[in-house]
Amino acid sequence: MLKGIHHVTAITSDAKKIYEFYTYILGMRLVKKNVNQDDLTSFHLFFADDRGRAGTDITFFDFKGISQFRDGTDTISMTTFRVKNDESIKYWIKRFNHYNVEYEEPMMLFGKQFLKFKDFDGQQYALVSDEFDQGVAAGEPWYNGPVPNEFAIIGLGPIFLRVSNFNLMDAVLNKVMMMENVSTELNFHLYEMGEGGNGASVIVEDEPNLPTAFQGFGGVHHVAFRSEELEDWAERLDLMNIMHSGLIDRFYFKSLYFRVYPNILFELATDGPGFIDDQETYETLGETLTLPPHLRHKREYIEKVLDDFDTKRSHLNLEKEYFDGEKGT
Repeated sequence: MLKGIHHVTAITSDAKKIYEFYTYILGMRLVKKNVNQDDLTSFHLFFADDRGRAGTDITFFDFKGISQFRDGTDTISMTTFRVKNDESIKYWIKRFNHYNVEYEEPMMLFGKQFLKFKDFDGQQYALVSDEFDQGVAAGEPWYNGPVPNEFAIIGLGPIFLRVSNFNLMDAVLNKVMMMENVSTELNFHLYEMGEGGNGASVIVEDEPNLPTAFQGFGGVHHVAFRSEELEDWAERLDLMNIMHSGLIDRFYFKSLYFRVYPNILFELATDGPGFIDDQETYETLGETLTLPPHLRHKREYIEKVLDDFDTKRSHLNLEKEYFDGEKGT
């Protein structure tokens, strides 16, 4: 059984700018500055909670020469992030106003409050309130980040898929991945796995009348789900005649990839070993370019082709930012 969302991997036009956006505006911790293990000319940046727990991280590639994402249907359409409560949503409106981040008015869906916003690439996100949430536990704030702990992002929320063939996606999520369709509002369908809740949900938007989306910067590359039973999943997919990658060791976790709906890539991934390893301590996560063991002999080449930038933060004292007299509330 799947336990919840593991991570989302998206594409950015600029690794340094996405680092600054996530670090200083969203207040998420860069827990690994790595290379794309399948394309050594691209960074792979991991932003997560204070310790880089599974279920809290969004990662980015910066593929060279890629065009901009074209929105449409048959795509992973939006990534959401959990915050503690509805009061946090109010804080983030003030924060987005302060930093000139584009956002929409809060909306209610499946009894939860969502605040949609975008980054400089037009990547689509939302904050979701955990006010009435029950299910998979959230992570922790980045304690040394600029967002007050009580309002900080604490994990990944529901992942939005927009599809042209709802019946096919329903069969994929229900019959292949064993998720449960628990509710429907308008053309949105809520699926849950494991203990359920914001950290274990997928929301499918039935939208057959749009052109097909085209992947690029400002879009999502794939979404991963948490599982410690990758060999069992490989066997299950084999029995269902579904092609998959086989088990892949990413050093920080193990993975299995498959595509059972056009243009949407799914990954299954283990929770560990995690990002605290032989190259970095908890205090210095994400501050240097780290490599998994099988790529360390290529460090000289990788450092030559990557346009590295400074991500050292352990020496900084980032002040918690409050707005309009909120401090102490």
